[in-house]
Amino acid sequence: MNEQTLAEPGSGYFLYHSIGVFPDKARLTANALAEFAQIWGTADDQAWPASLRLKERFLERWRDCIDAPPGTLTTADNVTTALYSLVGSLPDATLKGRRLLIAADCFPSLHFLLSGMAERRGFMLETVPLRSGEAWVRDEDLMARWTAEVAVALLTHVTSTASHRSSLDALIAHGHALGSLVGVDITQSVGIIPFSVTRTDADFVVASTLKWLCGVAGAAVLYVKHPLLKECRPELRGWFSQEEIFSWDLEGFRYAPDARRFDHGTPSIVACAASLPALEWHASQDPAALLAHTRELGESLIAMAQELKLELISPRSAEERGGSIMLRLPDRVPAQTLLDALRATGSYADVRGHALRLSPGNLTTAEGIARLEKALSDALRGHR
Repeated sequence: MNEQTLAEPGSGYFLYHSIGVFPDKARLTANALAEFAQIWGTADDQAWPASLRLKERFLERWRDCIDAPPGTLTTADNVTTALYSLVGSLPDATLKGRRLLIAADCFPSLHFLLSGMAERRGFMLETVPLRSGEAWVRDEDLMARWTAEVAVALLTHVTSTASHRSSLDALIAHGHALGSLVGVDITQSVGIIPFSVTRTDADFVVASTLKWLCGVAGAAVLYVKHPLLKECRPELRGWFSQEEIFSWDLEGFRYAPDARRFDHGTPSIVACAASLPALEWHASQDPAALLAHTRELGESLIAMAQELKLELISPRSAEERGGSIMLRLPDRVPAQTLLDALRATGSYADVRGHALRLSPGNLTTAEGIARLEKALSDALRGHR
């Protein structure tokens, strides 16, 4: 019986920045999918009503999670389509001839989207760069480039490359004082770092369920504050965008009065159903305990890095980072070879460039970190 077989399941799992897990996830997700299959596969007239109730349960859990008022939240396939729906809904007068601000350490997919939209919508995309040799864009550098010409700014609460946590309150206040709309991508923070749309006063928020909230892919959300909702006319629209979704009047389209106007075609109910067990599990946990557990393990990872002489990429202060710890690997170490060696001991992580990304979560244990340290030490010794 090898070391991996003896290890507690999930004890060496460090991929919460990618796909989160929770106790008995596979069985509970399978049960949820079986429940949906029964709803969708029964020859009666209840498939749509029952499916839409599942979607509403999904949104209820999300509203509780981020303190969102009723009518301000809807589903999306991913954070990119959520952002497209929002930016595509803004009036020409809001965007044309003005700037949209984003940091260079944003999630790349969002930058790809916005750079492609800029010419057609008539705005200029301004990307605040990293300082030479630094791993995250400084808040003060964002503010320095943030003038009254900025129509919209998209902030990243916690970055996926360094786990840097931005000072949202100060940044949002700065933007609102200049008359900018301010959005926040909370994908790498929600579920581990406390966040309230009411307290932070963001104009819109995009997020996904599959990371610290432990759901599945395809279950993202878009939040839009009530005053902004009235101005939004999404160009990506369809029958679910309507006030009455079953209206077939081709000349009588009317947007739904709430965040449902950001829906479009038939929604992905399967992803909502499959993510419900994760959201319900998360809602039953003590958020402070989850964060304390992750932070304690994060400190152990930092101590491990010091012992192994690996450079810390993430901020040293727990208050300035999310739940992940990023370490710089020596150039001599082949990333795939290292990950293969870790996997053989039941340790699971990933590498972006020369950054080893380690995200301990609810199933990760101190024993898992000890096993990771030994595997890393052996691998580094083998590539001196």
